[in-house]
Amino acid sequence: MRFLLLALAGLALVPLSAVSAEPHGGDHPEARPFDQEADASALIDAALARAQIAEKRVIAVMGANWCHDSRGLAGWFAEPRFDAMLKPKYEIVYVDVGYKDRNIDIAKRFGVKAIKGTPTVLVLSADGALLNRRSAPKWRNAASRTEEDIFTYFAQFSPEL
Repeated sequence: MRFLLLALAGLALVPLSAVSAEPHGGDHPEARPFDQEADASALIDAALARAQIAEKRVIAVMGANWCHDSRGLAGWFAEPRFDAMLKPKYEIVYVDVGYKDRNIDIAKRFGVKAIKGTPTVLVLSADGALLNRRSAPKWRNAASRTEEDIFTYFAQFSPEL
């Protein structure tokens, strides 16, 4: 009986906002676009080539389908509002990093030494320059960010069309 009372008392300390019946645990969409079998280098090269022709930028989302935050960011990108802003200005590539042990050469290619958390988001110019060096590894909380914060962040890097 004492154990049951202690367990119930512990549950009372958990805020209701931390308990969710939704499978993804929040009020954001989710997607699973990370393909373990994809040739990430070829995808990046093709996106950079298309970006140069179309005068766009590239967003390389380095994450995994197991990662709540990676799925959350990909889900926002698929929403109509984001799609309308991103599609004309960016080429988007989803790079599967496994458990931070796959496709690390992609990150290193653009000056990111290691994947510290997922997703790591690289915003690249059409010629491959990393435009968000300081903030690239800071997307580990993507699922907790607001729709407006995410939208504003990526809108700031978009090239003028």
